[in-house]
Amino acid sequence: MNGRIDVHQHLIPSHYQEALENSGQTAGGWPMPSWSPGAALAMMDEAGIATGVLSISAPGVHFGDDAAARDLARATNDFQAELVKDAPGRFGHFAVLPLPDFDGAVAEAVRALDELHADGVVLLSNARGHYLGHPAYEPLWTELAARDAVVFVHPAEPPIARLDGLPSPLLDFPFDTTRTALDLVAHGVFDRHPGLRIILSHAGGFLPFAAHRFTGAAMFNPGTTPDGIMAGLRKFYFDTALSASPTALPSLFAFAAPGHVLYGSDFPFAPKEWRTEFDRYLTAYDGPGAERFPDVGRAAAEALFPRFRE
Repeated sequence: MNGRIDVHQHLIPSHYQEALENSGQTAGGWPMPSWSPGAALAMMDEAGIATGVLSISAPGVHFGDDAAARDLARATNDFQAELVKDAPGRFGHFAVLPLPDFDGAVAEAVRALDELHADGVVLLSNARGHYLGHPAYEPLWTELAARDAVVFVHPAEPPIARLDGLPSPLLDFPFDTTRTALDLVAHGVFDRHPGLRIILSHAGGFLPFAAHRFTGAAMFNPGTTPDGIMAGLRKFYFDTALSASPTALPSLFAFAAPGHVLYGSDFPFAPKEWRTEFDRYLTAYDGPGAERFPDVGRAAAEALFPRFRE
């Protein structure tokens, strides 16, 4: 089936929905939508999506108890693996990890990648205030780099109070993506693991727009340089979920490296009318930089996930 590869698509299996409800957790104040494999496939067929790479969204699987988080991560990854087994061309999956249980996260990453053959892992932008450049992540980065794993970074609620009437996915998520991306680069994760391939959600927040400002991080982080910070920031991949707008695309296409922009739908969290409007902008866009990214819908993702090549 010739169609888009959607690297930003979520699942909400019933056991995970139950765990959320029992814990009182929400997706940063955003309403929890309904989901089923059939609904996902129907959306994909309607939107011209051949393959959806599934992931658990915020708030992840850790609700305060390490053992429960490990069990929930394991059950969810097993569920995803079965979906892929049943429809290998239609679904892929990023394994969820029980962060901030770092030992449990390393063990589950190894299991999911080596035994379940996950297409990568999803990391939230912060885990109880620990951002991706924090030293506690280093054993995890080491295992991921050793396996040449693709890492999908999804935003989480930052450790700050929400503003009234502005749920975190609406406002704070782009900020937190930007924050963790710079934290990762400034603290040398790419320097230690240059082969890492990391996708940032939602066009990287406002990273493309403010990247040149962020090179100032070299003033405060010994061993870095402005050029090194910029080179690190340009190693990221970016998805278009909720971000393919007439104002965001010129900035993204001016900044991203060729082949580093991938399609994302944010199903089922994005309302249908939002998704279709952003898809319309993406399809029609012929502004600055468009000629550099003819591969957003499919070829860029095929380079990261060779098994999806037709």
